[in-house]
Amino acid sequence: MDVRTLMARAATFYADREAVVWRDRRLTFAEAWDRSVRLANGLIALGVRPGDRVGVLEDNSIEAADFFAGAAIAGIVRVPLYARDKREMHLHMLGHTNCKAVLVAGHYASDMDGFIDELPDLEHVVVRDEGYEDWLAAQSSEMPDVEIDPDDNFIIRHTGGTTGKPKGVAYTHRAWLAAGRDWFYQFPPVEPGDKCLHVGPISHGSGYQYLPVFLAGGCNVLLDHFHPGETLDLIAEEGIAYGFFVPTMLNTMLQDPTARDRDYSRLKCILVAAAPISDATAYLARDVFGEHALYQGYGQTEVLPVSMMGPRQWFAEMEGSNPIRSCGMPLPFAEIEIWDEENNPVPLGDPGEIVARTDGQMVGFWNNPEATAERIVRGWVKTGDVGRLDRNGYLYILDRSDDMIISGGYNIWPLELENVIADLPGVVEVAVFGVPHERWGETPLAICVLDGTAEVTEEDVIRTCVERLGSYKKPSKAVFQKDPLPKSPVGKIRRKDLREPYWEGIDRRVAGS
Repeated sequence: MDVRTLMARAATFYADREAVVWRDRRLTFAEAWDRSVRLANGLIALGVRPGDRVGVLEDNSIEAADFFAGAAIAGIVRVPLYARDKREMHLHMLGHTNCKAVLVAGHYASDMDGFIDELPDLEHVVVRDEGYEDWLAAQSSEMPDVEIDPDDNFIIRHTGGTTGKPKGVAYTHRAWLAAGRDWFYQFPPVEPGDKCLHVGPISHGSGYQYLPVFLAGGCNVLLDHFHPGETLDLIAEEGIAYGFFVPTMLNTMLQDPTARDRDYSRLKCILVAAAPISDATAYLARDVFGEHALYQGYGQTEVLPVSMMGPRQWFAEMEGSNPIRSCGMPLPFAEIEIWDEENNPVPLGDPGEIVARTDGQMVGFWNNPEATAERIVRGWVKTGDVGRLDRNGYLYILDRSDDMIISGGYNIWPLELENVIADLPGVVEVAVFGVPHERWGETPLAICVLDGTAEVTEEDVIRTCVERLGSYKKPSKAVFQKDPLPKSPVGKIRRKDLREPYWEGIDRRVAGS
């Protein structure tokens, strides 16, 4: 199976149903498909051929929907760029994937200035400005004659780039379809007419939900900005059934004083993923959106989805497990093991690196066999996340291996502290990381973002950690601010950016040893 064939079938069977909504524009499947066919033919007319890479810099929009299907129709490989990245990152992503063309929303056009001169493989910059609609309408509406194999590349998504230059993660049509299928495996079934809300860009992580909803005759509702009240209004007014939110976004919505004043009865599934969620946010979300609606999943760009749990597993009481602190249970079609530093499985319950195998994992890093060999070992993808599996099958993320704090010989995982501190009233988000300490080598420091609804002191933070985690895991200092914490393009807090200034001129490996 390939993406184009399955999308074409959906466009035929659901032709008159609503397929895409963005602002005040609404497209049927037939209309959306026609636009995508024309875009595919327009790119082919420019000399783009099957297998060529084409970059894209855009927000959620009708044009984003055009390209999602148009790239599949033309057999070309999408290379999404991150809108918040700087110019040098765009150059890197387009350059190392040898992109032949790039599509760019009109308001990002200046970000591509000079790129054709600097990138030898780049031949076209297609700007979606006021002339885009006329250009699109002038293209052929006939389906192009392009052969597509399920093992052809479908997309190259880049890692967030929090350490060094981001790597290109290549997926085939087969792998992308498998990932979408597995994301929805435990969700309530998508029925024709169900609506899925996309706050994150469909060119990136939200695209995993876009395709399964389209294939089942559902409607994808696109947002190009996030405002908590407006998002809640849209969920109620459009009768949204599915949505994906990172925890910080979900928490912001729940803090809206009118959050409980809407009808969410048509919600089937809110997926929470991409970052840890605090206990307080999880319980509040269940209270506001309903006991049936909350799902949590875990995976990485390189391998996904890995684990999942619905509300009955998430909020269960089970001897030997602490489900509220887990990130789900292994999906039926995913394999998970915990390995030691020598790539050998550890006993059940012991901590180690999470490794996984799924049908939706990457083929490898684009044009980087050395990095691929480091991350894919005997067919298993090494995640770099430290975790453990309990005897009931719950998976727990302890932290990133490179974020571990070694203080006085003790291993401290920042995520443990963050989960506890995030439960304090008034704390919107928190980051914990190691800073130099004359006696202990390094010690935890907590930066807390407050919303002003409650008074929080350093003593409160330290006492709470001591009471719930033990004295050796308490932060030595807490810093408070109102500004949001720095985040990667996929919404993960950049601990590294916060930590680095404290270690300038100091070897952290020696200090923490």
